[in-house]
Amino acid sequence: MIGISDNLSNTAENRCLDWIMGTATTAPTLPLKVALVTANGSDSAAGTEATGGSYVRKNLTVGAASSGATSNTADLVWTGMPAGTFVGVEVWDSAGVPIRLWYGPLAASRTLLAGDELKITAGQLTFALS
Repeated sequence: MIGISDNLSNTAENRCLDWIMGTATTAPTLPLKVALVTANGSDSAAGTEATGGSYVRKNLTVGAASSGATSNTADLVWTGMPAGTFVGVEVWDSAGVPIRLWYGPLAASRTLLAGDELKITAGQLTFALS
């Protein structure tokens, strides 16, 4: 399981507060996209995103939140990956200049050879606010 609890970027935290407090209504541009990283980011800086092979960000679908949490409802499958060690994920919106919203480490890093597949099954990428 890949749990991303409270790992919102600073930008996402500000947008959430603005929405909750009623000072703004800016929602992320859908679809949300999941990126794989070879070095994890932080609240203020993006990680090092994968490049090469057939790698592209994947669309994220989630269910309605319950008890402050939700998870992916469909498998995320990357095929034809570049060789490398992948250590985390990031979630971005689809704006003209995409905004990074979430980030977090994989439960265990994955070392792949060129052409390998990386899969995150439905329900394994969880998001929570606590």
